[in-house]
Amino acid sequence: MKPESKAIRIQNERTGEKEHSTPLFLTSSFVFDNAEEMRAAFADEKDVNIYSRFSNPNVTEFEQKLAALEETEDCFATASGMSAITASFLAFLKAGDHLLACSSIFGSTHTVITKYLTRWGIEYSYADINQPETWEALIRPNTKMIFAETPTNPGLDLVDLEWLGQLARKHKVLLNIDNCFATPALQQPAKFGADIVTHSATKFIDGQGRVMGGAVCGRKDLVKEVYLFCRATGPSLSPFNAWVLSKSLETLHLRMERHSENALKLAGLLEHHPSVKSVKYPWLLSHPQYEIARKQMKAGGGVVTFELKGGLEQGRRFLDAIKMCSLTANLGDTRTTVTHPASTTHAKLTEAERLSTGITPGLVRISVGLEHITDIVADLEQALEQSK
Repeated sequence: MKPESKAIRIQNERTGEKEHSTPLFLTSSFVFDNAEEMRAAFADEKDVNIYSRFSNPNVTEFEQKLAALEETEDCFATASGMSAITASFLAFLKAGDHLLACSSIFGSTHTVITKYLTRWGIEYSYADINQPETWEALIRPNTKMIFAETPTNPGLDLVDLEWLGQLARKHKVLLNIDNCFATPALQQPAKFGADIVTHSATKFIDGQGRVMGGAVCGRKDLVKEVYLFCRATGPSLSPFNAWVLSKSLETLHLRMERHSENALKLAGLLEHHPSVKSVKYPWLLSHPQYEIARKQMKAGGGVVTFELKGGLEQGRRFLDAIKMCSLTANLGDTRTTVTHPASTTHAKLTEAERLSTGITPGLVRISVGLEHITDIVADLEQALEQSK
């Protein structure tokens, strides 16, 4: 089946009622018919549900669907995107190991790497995503993993996944890609050599700003290590959230097509607006990595960033003038959302760190929703006019 069909037709479990839609399994534990069956389950001799911190039919269905869409062997779902990122680090890195990461990453990921991994004796280096020629020299004998976002949050910079996959294989290190912005509907990093693909399912995978969730996809042996780490430490996805996310995957491809269509139109209009200094969107011809975007992405995604000529003060006036769109730090919603990264998602970074990743004081991030494009444009244009 095609990915769109898999997202709809993969169904983990039916009860005796033969329901068409997967029911909710809101239970903390599962029962056994006898002592031997229970012993075999805990000895991992049988693949059965024991406890919802380990597995649950709703969670398993979501994992199977997402693995099918990413075209990976397996997937393990977690309570949030950050728990997925953290698990993808700690399941494989130990004291004395080195992590090479791109410097343009989500603020909380930066905090985990710089504050907590170092506390446990894990070293790190940052590589400039816009200077790929410098990456190989940063790999050390103790480097165990390369981590990158593409497109990055919020700068929308890209790394060539094919090149990065070759680099990781050459040095025999794991390649871990955060695929949150593109989703498997637009990009499948495993096809280019990624060993691990991480997600904040809270964003476009849910798509309606309802629930939290995360996931780690990859080879079966790698996902098993993530599962064992999370089984012991407990960042489990709730069955209800998994049920919602599994339903969300059924419309992911349709939604990402519309998000991308709206975003491309908006980016093109903003590029010529007199109040706008610059615009970033992967499928704009002006994007410095446009050719890479066309090679590895099926469309440009739902996020547009732009910088106002009036800097921070105009940015504040612009946000205050917004009427229809939502002021929120979340993204990937049916509703268009607007945020100011320097004061919200990346506020924990120093000014120098923000500038090094392209986050200027006047940068605005738009997660373009599914409203009619004329309504989105009208709201942003009136806000730009009011903020002059």
